[in-house]
Amino acid sequence: MSTSQPLKNKEDIQRLKDYFYNKMEYRNYALITVGLNTALRISDILSMKWEDVYNVEKQDFYTHVYLTEQKTQKDTIIFLNQSVKSALQLYRKTLHSFHQEDYIFHSRKGEQKPISRVQAFRIIKKAVDALGIEEHISCHSLRKTFGYQAWKEGTEPALLMTIFNHSSYAITKRYLCIDQDDKDQLFSRINL
Repeated sequence: MSTSQPLKNKEDIQRLKDYFYNKMEYRNYALITVGLNTALRISDILSMKWEDVYNVEKQDFYTHVYLTEQKTQKDTIIFLNQSVKSALQLYRKTLHSFHQEDYIFHSRKGEQKPISRVQAFRIIKKAVDALGIEEHISCHSLRKTFGYQAWKEGTEPALLMTIFNHSSYAITKRYLCIDQDDKDQLFSRINL
């Protein structure tokens, strides 16, 4: 079984988002956007309800989402950036009904459940195949993409380790999927 890879190319990230946006699949567009911008595991994303992110009284999104990670049982606080808020707002406007206690990424089978992890994987896999992206991209790739892109922008690995709630730096290093191309870029920039 292949290890999931991050999307290293920003154009591929945009193409993935555009794939769903252009098809007016706003639930899937929001799912991808939330995954890319929050560093949350797919199980935590799928468990979120509208009441976790949206304040009905103020008719606005919260600045942060507070949750207990399913895998680690650790509490975490995630800032909701403008990309996340915009994608969720776009998606929310397309819903026929909106209840605070509804799962954000609800199943279309009429049940009061979120989509499954398997369905989330199928959504991503179909888009990646259609776009001709050859890396092994999965739900976990969204989380890894956040880390890789943050690292490329100069974020300290220790901060990423904290964001990911990793118990060791070695795990975070594996997440970043640093390869020979990344090393080559560094060597080409350092001309002493």
